[in-house]
Amino acid sequence: MIRLAHDLRITCPRRAISTMPGQPPREAIQNLLPAPEPVRFVNEDGSAAPPPEGYRRPADDLLREAYRRMVLGRRFDAQATTLTRQGQLAVYPSSRGQDACQIGAVLALRDDDWLFPTYRDSMALVSRGIDPVEVLTLLRGDWHCGYDPHAVHTAPQCTPLATQTLHAAGMAEALRRRGEDGVALAMVGDGGTSEGDFHEALNFSAVFRSPVVYFVQNNQYAISVPLAQQTAAPALAFKGIGYGIRSQQVDGNDLVAVLSVLADAVEYARGGHGPVLVEAHTYRMDAHTNADDATRYRDDEEVERWRAADPVARLETLLLTEGLLDAGQISTIRDEAEQFAAALRTRMNAEAPVVALELFDHVFAEPTPQLREQRARLAAELAAAPATQEGH
Repeated sequence: MIRLAHDLRITCPRRAISTMPGQPPREAIQNLLPAPEPVRFVNEDGSAAPPPEGYRRPADDLLREAYRRMVLGRRFDAQATTLTRQGQLAVYPSSRGQDACQIGAVLALRDDDWLFPTYRDSMALVSRGIDPVEVLTLLRGDWHCGYDPHAVHTAPQCTPLATQTLHAAGMAEALRRRGEDGVALAMVGDGGTSEGDFHEALNFSAVFRSPVVYFVQNNQYAISVPLAQQTAAPALAFKGIGYGIRSQQVDGNDLVAVLSVLADAVEYARGGHGPVLVEAHTYRMDAHTNADDATRYRDDEEVERWRAADPVARLETLLLTEGLLDAGQISTIRDEAEQFAAALRTRMNAEAPVVALELFDHVFAEPTPQLREQRARLAAELAAAPATQEGH
């Protein structure tokens, strides 16, 4: 299920290294290379894998909290999908199947670190503590962003592919120049790595050694385009090498591995060593969005193969086996998730207030004469309208 770099061995790049004067030492280049296979702590059946060299397993209490957030996140995702079918959301890109990536990314950061999400990362935003209704404001079509980015150190969800990587590079460099020890983490899909913005961000942050982590969620498809038609690289993690960026690949359905690798990457960037690129091998279980028919480009057999590596069930099995979780705790967490979904459903079914004059806010820092004229004209029309129609 996970695309491995089976044919790549460390000896290949070693043979290609020049020993001419002025060239980087072999050790420096070796330190940039990702592992030939994704880092893994937990097998697909939930059993413990041999500990990977160089990585620490997260604390037990953190793994329990991660499981709780994954259960809540998946229930949120399912509820948002249902709200879309009911017409409450204009669109919703599900992240079911990518749960370990969503939760692992958030838990690897401090509250004062910056997160730069894509349109698919709503589960991560909810796990970061942002009001779920505010998270869904963009997808509802009410505002470009429903929360205050500065208050939660989280950029608005980005719909254009890979532009958030440039924003993250800029924020990370600003933090560095101000002498702060914050880190920026940019989430990006495999399709985003084919965009020029992604490569510009990597090059910029590598040159300035900016404290940013680029977290690629390789869910195998850029909408309907499979990975093999996007790149000839053995793994997307190897794209960082050409820019001098330390890189790693990880089993994206193994929460323990994702959290361990990302925590290490964040620590490395925070320590002033420069950016890190992490590729997580995962899978998008649902369609690209509610407007997509995934059966046109992938078959049920493929989906079922990945279902066997489900990240939530995988972590649950591990925690049960090791006695870190019991049936009563699981039931309590699931009840909490249902209450969470019910509260979200109730709030989303309430009609959102509409303030028509907000149409003119934030268009320009200084409104143009034309905007002022149009705003005044609309204000006059609203003032003359019946009270039941005012604001609509």
